[in-house]
Amino acid sequence: MSREGIIDLINGPVVKARNMADFKMREMVMVGDKKLIGEVVSIEGDEGTIQVYEETEGLKAEEMVISTGKPLSLKLGPGMIGNIFDGIERPLKKINEISEGFIAEGIGLISIDEDKKWRVKILVNEGDELRQGAIFGEVEETSLVIHRLLVPPGINGRVKWVIEDGEYNIEEPLVILEDNGGNELNLKMYQEWAVRSPRPVMERLPIDIPLITGQRVLDIFFPIAKGGTAAIPGGFGTGKTMTQHQLAKWSDADIIVYIGCGERGNEMTEVLEDFPKLIDPKTEKPIMERTILIANTSNMPVAAREASIYTGITMAEYFRDMGYHVAVMADSTSRWAEALREISGRLEEMPAEEGYPAYLPSRLAEFYERAGYVTTLNDDDASVTIIGAVSPAGGDFSEPVTENTKRYVNAFLGLDKRLAYARHYPAINWLTSYSGYIKTLGHWYDKNVSDDVIDLRNKFMKILHKEDKLQEIVQLVGEDVLPDDQRLILEIARVIKTGFLQQNAFHKIDTYVPINKQYEMLKLINYLYERAYEGIKKGVPISQIKDKRIFSEVVKMKYTVSNDDFNRIKELREEIDSYYDGLLEKYE
Repeated sequence: MSREGIIDLINGPVVKARNMADFKMREMVMVGDKKLIGEVVSIEGDEGTIQVYEETEGLKAEEMVISTGKPLSLKLGPGMIGNIFDGIERPLKKINEISEGFIAEGIGLISIDEDKKWRVKILVNEGDELRQGAIFGEVEETSLVIHRLLVPPGINGRVKWVIEDGEYNIEEPLVILEDNGGNELNLKMYQEWAVRSPRPVMERLPIDIPLITGQRVLDIFFPIAKGGTAAIPGGFGTGKTMTQHQLAKWSDADIIVYIGCGERGNEMTEVLEDFPKLIDPKTEKPIMERTILIANTSNMPVAAREASIYTGITMAEYFRDMGYHVAVMADSTSRWAEALREISGRLEEMPAEEGYPAYLPSRLAEFYERAGYVTTLNDDDASVTIIGAVSPAGGDFSEPVTENTKRYVNAFLGLDKRLAYARHYPAINWLTSYSGYIKTLGHWYDKNVSDDVIDLRNKFMKILHKEDKLQEIVQLVGEDVLPDDQRLILEIARVIKTGFLQQNAFHKIDTYVPINKQYEMLKLINYLYERAYEGIKKGVPISQIKDKRIFSEVVKMKYTVSNDDFNRIKELREEIDSYYDGLLEKYE
């Protein structure tokens, strides 16, 4: 049986070869004299089709395709945290040392550093029975992440031999297991895993804990759950990348996997420059000590872009299996879908809506389905949360990628061009966005914040919807014709929008807001509304009800109230009481 194909046709990243009958679907292959990395995507009789993850310029017909005998897989082990990879887990720093400034063809499937020595602490003894997913050792990968060494899925046995604690590289055997058949299995620091196969778990659990982000519009109005899914769609310039940066910086996930999928090089450069300088608010240490970056920019090979989100989610599942809560930021799934469309066109597949392949919905579903709150094989609770940005052309949310993404996510955070141009950030439109997690997270909010958080949130959403309807009347005949109670709705809606939903990512206090402060702010705005409405009912004119200084101070509390001392909110409440008590006395 021959395991070498011969190239017949080259069409960009798609290569057709003959003599491929003995190859397998999804097998990783080496293409041509330069040994470019590719993957078999179809086999028809003797002819096979391969998508190549590298630039195919210079590749010639009649060159060989060599089998590797395994699917596209990642090496999962110490050295991933704080590193920057391309779409198929090749470290960009190391590539830059080999070929400065660009990725040379045929550089091979280099991965995490095989020579670096890590200090290993072994946690098992000879004679111990180990099952799949068990932790047999630890490596302090960074000061924030203990890398737990796991028995790979599908492997069980008794410990026959263990190495002493010390410094070793990832290729050295640390433990030898003997399975029931008497076979010896070497456990090393890393595992290999096929990127397109989800890693197994013991059980999927109900989702009932929020991912705390420090962003008021998310934590209170449109919460994302740990183990949940969210989409952030928006046209050019609406702040998708900025919103994801804020989530990556401030969310309470243990580990962040940031996938720059087909983004512009300058945007990824900003990420690569910013993240190493950022300090984690919980630990006061660099945020890169719990972050993995995958950079597949728009000028990199298109097939690697298609693989990049699978690379990211596989890494996330690996750290989830250690018991960590992981958040995956995919920016953006539209560029990934465009890569699917380009490859599909070159494969001469029948196009569906707007030229995308007919399997676009199922591929999106496969990706988002890998999120979840789970019990791991080692009986830990852990999660993978997926937050995907979508870039619909012209901001049209009815296009296929946005529409299909909407079917598979539970939080939809629609960005609005008008809000962005008005410098209202995050530009999340409260009328088109929704979160399906509000009901399931209600118990957590009742227990950890207050039992009236969801009621207040719903009350404010009604005010914002009323204000939207009233604005139609205002634009036709002006605000003065409205009764005072409706004019008060307009004023309070402005306070909610400017003082609560708008948040300044560059302000020291406002960039991250603890959930308890968010609730206190919400309560104070509600108190202002109730006192003002009390005055309206007593016949006080709106011109007096709306005291510019009081309303302005309430809006500015996001800057004037410290994140760990809420005394200023108490003072504002007293000022509101003092003003309205005096006003009501005049109209008794």
